[in-house]
Amino acid sequence: MSRLLAAALTMVAAAALAVGAALGIVALLDATPDQPNNPLITYETTGRER
Repeated sequence: MSRLLAAALTMVAAAALAVGAALGIVALLDATPDQPNNPLITYETTGRER
């Protein structure tokens, strides 16, 4: 019975660790600032519409 209890507690602890790691990764990804959306190349307009 003690091995079954140890296995069950290990499984619960592993699941809790996995959920905690997933939530931590999501929190880190949300904390990164958005990159500016500046174009690298700009084209001058000649006034004519296509």
